[in-house]
Amino acid sequence: MHLPPTVKHLLTLRHPQLPPAPPVSKLSAVLRSTFEDARNKGAETGWLSLTTCALLTANAPSSVGYLYKFATRADPEDAASRRSLTEAVTKAALMRESALKSSIFVGVPRTILSLTGLSEVLEDDVKAGLRHDVHPRRSPNAQTVEEITARGKALWSSIYAPHDVKLYNKLGGYHPDFIEFIITAYGSVLSPLPGGTSQQGNLSRALGSVVGTACLRAEGGVGPQLISHVFGLLKARDVEGLPEEDYWLTTDEGTEWVIRATDAILDVVKPEQEGQKPAAKL
Repeated sequence: MHLPPTVKHLLTLRHPQLPPAPPVSKLSAVLRSTFEDARNKGAETGWLSLTTCALLTANAPSSVGYLYKFATRADPEDAASRRSLTEAVTKAALMRESALKSSIFVGVPRTILSLTGLSEVLEDDVKAGLRHDVHPRRSPNAQTVEEITARGKALWSSIYAPHDVKLYNKLGGYHPDFIEFIITAYGSVLSPLPGGTSQQGNLSRALGSVVGTACLRAEGGVGPQLISHVFGLLKARDVEGLPEEDYWLTTDEGTEWVIRATDAILDVVKPEQEGQKPAAKL
């Protein structure tokens, strides 16, 4: 089947192609400066997650690929300078998990493009080292559906309390299936997988809120949702047994850093937005 000529022409209008990627020199500079800041604060994992999400939301899949090379090599342009296989697999797993969770906030199309951009630069040994489940762990079935729903409701309450019930009813009033779709997505995708750090690429409760904050900040125009998920990040400090990085990310200082680091990256990949921001009050 072929597209009718008129339809084919219409599909070329209204900017259907990817926006131009930022110059590598500028992208490399902002990655280097934000990474060094993150390392000084002990927030390297949070940095990799928020940077993945900012680039994905900005619809810059080639930049997502460059981020992987930057994060795993001494010289991003030299494949031979890659550090250990274990480190590369760990970071690739974290990036693709962050991308998966981003789909809840910015949709499937950009997630597909960015996962493609990531996959295209992964080395064969890294691809082989990533988890490949015959039965994906998020698939609901008779044995897991109740557990997924319970995780979704628990995460919902954790983020939105004390307004969780009111908001649940409000969204359910818009469409009877809408809130259940959200709860299922929260339980299967946004919440951490059972098993903690033993699960490859598993993001903690705090890092899940870093994903939401970075995506919604980068998306723009969704202020109420951004505020809700910033509160969700701050509330993640109440989780017991937080590792040091997660605890810092959930502090007032850490949450401010997540927003500012996301902005710094956006100023390079979406420079048209920079002039729209009011001057920050320090």
